[in-house]
Amino acid sequence: MIEISKIEQREMIKGFKAQFIHAQNSTIAFWEIAAGSVLPMHSHFHEQITQVLEGQFQLTVGDDTQIYESGFVAVIPPNVVHGGVALTDCKLFDTFCPVREDYK
Repeated sequence: MIEISKIEQREMIKGFKAQFIHAQNSTIAFWEIAAGSVLPMHSHFHEQITQVLEGQFQLTVGDDTQIYESGFVAVIPPNVVHGGVALTDCKLFDTFCPVREDYK
């Protein structure tokens, strides 16, 4: 059993704080993001599934920009450029496959 509140929170980029759990084939991340924080456009070889738990996050995946709110899920295929901005304070849940070694 893993208790999320006991996992160290790390600020990965300005305004983006996360707690990570690494399984054999995937990484999950619990993000707390300050309003106005920007995730620069980037890509990686991982498939990413992002769920907004709280707040509003404007996400661009490829050429498509949408505002995601609680209950919305985005599927980001591997190697697709994506980025975004927190319109409010946000909580997001990400699943990456394969494991994000760079987040260990």
